[in-house]
Amino acid sequence: MKTIFFIIVGAILNAISLNMFLIPAKVYASGFTGVSQLISSLLENTSFPISTGILYLIFNIPVTILGWMKVGKSFTIYSFLSVLMITFFLEIIPITVVSTDILLNAVFGGVIAAIGVGVTLKYGASTGGLDIIAMVLSRMKNKPIGGYFFILNGLIIMAAGFLFGWEKALYTLVALYVSSRVIDAVHTRHEKLTAMIVTKKGKEIQEAIHGRMVRGITIIPAKGAFSNHDKEMLMIVITRYELYDLELVLKEVDPNAFTNIIHTQGIYGFFRND
Repeated sequence: MKTIFFIIVGAILNAISLNMFLIPAKVYASGFTGVSQLISSLLENTSFPISTGILYLIFNIPVTILGWMKVGKSFTIYSFLSVLMITFFLEIIPITVVSTDILLNAVFGGVIAAIGVGVTLKYGASTGGLDIIAMVLSRMKNKPIGGYFFILNGLIIMAAGFLFGWEKALYTLVALYVSSRVIDAVHTRHEKLTAMIVTKKGKEIQEAIHGRMVRGITIIPAKGAFSNHDKEMLMIVITRYELYDLELVLKEVDPNAFTNIIHTQGIYGFFRND
């Protein structure tokens, strides 16, 4: 239920970003949203105008199949729900000019869209399109997802320049750069942490952790220097997203466990990125 709530929040933010900032200023968003904007702009004065929302839905159908195969069924279902919600809110929220300053539109549109994308990714879904493609690449290479967004969106910048002038392309570049940085700030799955847990209930904590996540644990004998009591130190490397689950385990099994959380700079050897 929480995932669905944040999918709706993300969809509203994306729709606000487009209909109140980016579309009125003719600044283009990232991914399939930007492609949909470009094509919708080209078709708006023809006999077959199509809205950005409908084009966005159409483009996401083949990518949904990719997500189903490469990322996971639950993730893909939630992502397609996100696509449907974004399409819905794009159709019902009117296009409104909030500011005539193109730079303000680019920055605020980029930030609001990125928060929407980042929140959606953080809670187990995506906003479809290049989000899924970037997610697949991020899992394969274990790199921050924002960089992939920036690389994959180069084509949109070039297209905006050729079709509507290079000034629009430069403002689109600003919006995309802001988006990529904010997405990395919100979506932190690539970040790794090392937890060192000193406890008298090593076996119970080990079983509880393995009940919640698939992570290896190294158990090291330990002794309290002051109490002289025999203990165990459990060392485990997790993603930042798994820290919440680890905290729950420790509160439930051994609230008195001493835990040191360290930011992990790099990992050599096998680490499950699913």
